[in-house]
Amino acid sequence: MNTEMPNAQIDWDDQGRPRSRVFDDVYFSDKSGLEETRYVFIEQNTLAERFAALPANGQMVIGETGFGTGLNFLCAWQLFEETARPDARLHFISVEKYPLTREDLKRALALWPELATWSEQLLAAWFAIHPGFQTLSLADGRVTLTLMIGDALEQLPQLDAQIDAWFLDGFAPAKNPDMWTPELFAQLARLAAPASTISTFTSTGWVRRALNEAGFKMRRTPGIGHKWEILRGAFIGLPENTPASTDTKPWFARPPRHTGERKAIVIGGGLSGCASANSLARRGWQVTLMERHERLAKEASGNPQGILYMKLSAHGTTLSQLIVSGFGYTRRLLEQLQRGRDWDDCGVLQLGFNEKEAERQAQLASAFPAALVHLLDQPAAQALAGVELAHGGLFYPEGGWVHPPALCHYQALHANVQIMTHHDVLQLNKVGDQWHACQGDQLLASAPVVILAGAAEVKRFPASSGLPLKRIRGQITQLAETPASSVLKTVVCAEGYVAPGRLGEHTLGASFDFHNEDLSTTPAGHQSNLDLLEEISPDLKQRLGNEQLDPQTLQGWAAFRCTSPDYLPIVGPLSDPEQFASAYAVLRKDARQTPDTPCPWLSGLYVNSGHGSRGLITAPLSGEILAAWINNEAQPVPRAVAEACHPNRFVLRALIRGQ
Repeated sequence: MNTEMPNAQIDWDDQGRPRSRVFDDVYFSDKSGLEETRYVFIEQNTLAERFAALPANGQMVIGETGFGTGLNFLCAWQLFEETARPDARLHFISVEKYPLTREDLKRALALWPELATWSEQLLAAWFAIHPGFQTLSLADGRVTLTLMIGDALEQLPQLDAQIDAWFLDGFAPAKNPDMWTPELFAQLARLAAPASTISTFTSTGWVRRALNEAGFKMRRTPGIGHKWEILRGAFIGLPENTPASTDTKPWFARPPRHTGERKAIVIGGGLSGCASANSLARRGWQVTLMERHERLAKEASGNPQGILYMKLSAHGTTLSQLIVSGFGYTRRLLEQLQRGRDWDDCGVLQLGFNEKEAERQAQLASAFPAALVHLLDQPAAQALAGVELAHGGLFYPEGGWVHPPALCHYQALHANVQIMTHHDVLQLNKVGDQWHACQGDQLLASAPVVILAGAAEVKRFPASSGLPLKRIRGQITQLAETPASSVLKTVVCAEGYVAPGRLGEHTLGASFDFHNEDLSTTPAGHQSNLDLLEEISPDLKQRLGNEQLDPQTLQGWAAFRCTSPDYLPIVGPLSDPEQFASAYAVLRKDARQTPDTPCPWLSGLYVNSGHGSRGLITAPLSGEILAAWINNEAQPVPRAVAEACHPNRFVLRALIRGQ
């Protein structure tokens, strides 16, 4: 990962218009950027007619090179709201190497007061815009903006989508030639839907010829303002000499698209179940959310304070990519909740408590932008935390703590979600095209789509019984806030964590116990947490007062985390394990084979589990990943990340190992 200049470097002219210092070019026309956008991108792609023609629950996907100030996006969104039916959806996908800071974006968009209704919503969601895929949910989920932050030729090959209209809007070819290469145009063609259109403000001959060679049919058309001509075109098909794509293996291909009634059952009312229900509900699905306990978030999602904690890798692993994307998605979602009661962006400080940890932290700090994470020396860390610390460490300024039940309830409160507590689904039977969720002889609910989101309990169903999920018991300790401990200003972590007070209580934790199946809290668990506190800050321990630190009398909470062997969540469609082993038996002999046998999917059955101690960061975005599988939409993460989370990865590995 490259942290060189993650944000746009902008100069402002005497009319208050932004200009890129790096590319020495303007962000929009000095005559009228708004008219130019509407003419070049909206009109040439006939968006008014196409938005109006969208069918019930239809979706339009627009792709863009160069998000800039978001002007093109805001114009498309405004028109979409004016012309599309209320249940239609817009997905706008844009690549941007140097995103504007929130302050610069606000200043640039102030130039267009007529777009204030839309720009204010964009600004309200403009948090945690970090490298990789960042998904913003707008207009109550009706509009999705996926930003790919980074170099276009690194980001576009990772995209799994079908684009209906392309906006080519990088800085001028002479100023930024990297955005106008045959390699980039080949990616636009790879991603183009069969009837895709394309337009750009440039009319340069070599751009037109290179787009024609990639598979578009381009023609010059009269320009606007000081542009004599612009280019518009349509996708007519990949050139004959295009090598056949080997990207999609059949076991990671998309299952046949669901076209029947949009009804789903989600089993499990924790973070992953509530996120899955919400993502489908915002797409117009009627969702029955089934929870065996008397309320949502009763088990691992019931922690009073969970931490937005990122264990990243400096090597850009799939897990790191998922965490950075998931962190941004959750962080934007939390803006909907009540700060101080439901969450707090007080930051997270990870102490460099020994030499090995300090070395790892130095690598991380050099691999990510400072706005995501940076190093603090001991005096700076201590000043920031408000209590005495023996070490400096890594600081995540946008992190903090969350009350997970509040996030669960917020996501489950959608009008299209029906919550059914005290409903313990013990069997799933397929009857025709419907899944029947049963408890003994009693039919609890039926729907064509079912999502298993009950942590390790998903193993009770034959289709998912082979998933290698393991349960790890964790115990947290609740400590009454004292006047002396209330100075703690940020979450501080070493081997454990302690959070600033919420409603007069600090949360301290969390133990890891692989061998205990009992969920009653134990004095030994509390003592283990107090030992973690001693490691973090003896000063804070003293401030909490010895009289309340008796492990025999302390209050707390215990639950099972559910994790997979590779620490990635398990998110996606389920296949029939026996038929899978038979269909791809050749892999036992030669793992390089890719048989073209279609995957034996269990139609309509999906899973969202295995989030371990990272559920706050990975579960909400996993709801979007699942919705993309179910609705055949653009994935909100790189294809390699979606594949790395796919349930089929385990049966595939077992086959290759000859098991």
